[in-house]
Amino acid sequence: MDKYILASNSPRRQELFRLISEDFLICPTNAEEVVPEGTPAEDVPLLLSEIKAEAAAAEHPDDIVIGCDTVVIHKGKIYGKPADREDAFRTLKTLSGECHTVVTGVTLIQKSRGKKTSFSQKSVVKFCELSDEEIESYIDSGDPFDKAGSYGIQGRGALIVNGISGDYYNIMGLPVGMLYRKLKKFREG
Repeated sequence: MDKYILASNSPRRQELFRLISEDFLICPTNAEEVVPEGTPAEDVPLLLSEIKAEAAAAEHPDDIVIGCDTVVIHKGKIYGKPADREDAFRTLKTLSGECHTVVTGVTLIQKSRGKKTSFSQKSVVKFCELSDEEIESYIDSGDPFDKAGSYGIQGRGALIVNGISGDYYNIMGLPVGMLYRKLKKFREG
């Protein structure tokens, strides 16, 4: 049986992928994540997932490589991981009381069989109205610093979320149900 290779350093993705399989290797890449000018925000995670998967597949051509990327989009702008405390504050202030979209792109590649497929999943998150004090308290928790949109729904970020529409696990960074079905089809096809 072919091995799964998860091209991600994210502890959340690793935890979620274990719901699909315990038998996988982690192979983060140092691929240059270049997005062409003018790429629509919703297409960016799919493009970046392909770049990551292609880089890992070059090292593991016989295995099934899974590349992923998640972005938070609000009014056409991508909010990635915050650069610092001030950046996290600005992002959370912008998202306060608003809805935003979380898009995860996933690419599956098995080079030796010439197989590749990509898909993306979208979820919508509505934030509570946040006071500056609530934002500062959340930032003090340290939770925002390695997460797109400066929050993690699975941690203390749950306190600032008013509701979601779509796949909860997608918001965490891996659309588990859809990925499970796509992997099953990928292996069989």
